[in-house]
Amino acid sequence: MDEVLIAARRGDEDAFRALYRDVQPKLLRYLQVLVGADAEDVASDAWLQIARDLGSFRGNVDGFRGWATTIARNRAMDHLRRQQRRPVVHGTVEDVTEPAGQEDTAQAAVDSVATDAALALIARLPRDQAEAVLLR
Repeated sequence: MDEVLIAARRGDEDAFRALYRDVQPKLLRYLQVLVGADAEDVASDAWLQIARDLGSFRGNVDGFRGWATTIARNRAMDHLRRQQRRPVVHGTVEDVTEPAGQEDTAQAAVDSVATDAALALIARLPRDQAEAVLLR
């Protein structure tokens, strides 16, 4: 397998394909643990970097597997950081573009303040009385 790695480093596409087929299933399982359903996307990013930097890699096949796994892990961590910065929004565009409600915004704000004030007053009552008022 070391010969395949040497050939892949020289640009042999068949050798690179053989490396990919050897490493990809294990890499994908590893990434599924790290990023779940996005594992294939992250693996694609990792393979782009692996293909780009393969010529500079020095080592044997076991070293290549470790190197590829490190690249994949780094891409996974980048992916998770991006997700934290950019929360995922669930829904469709139609959900976002709902027309404005018919209610008066100013009145809704006044009602909200009045409700908050009433709840604050109820909270001062003894527990059984507060519960009776809330149930009423």
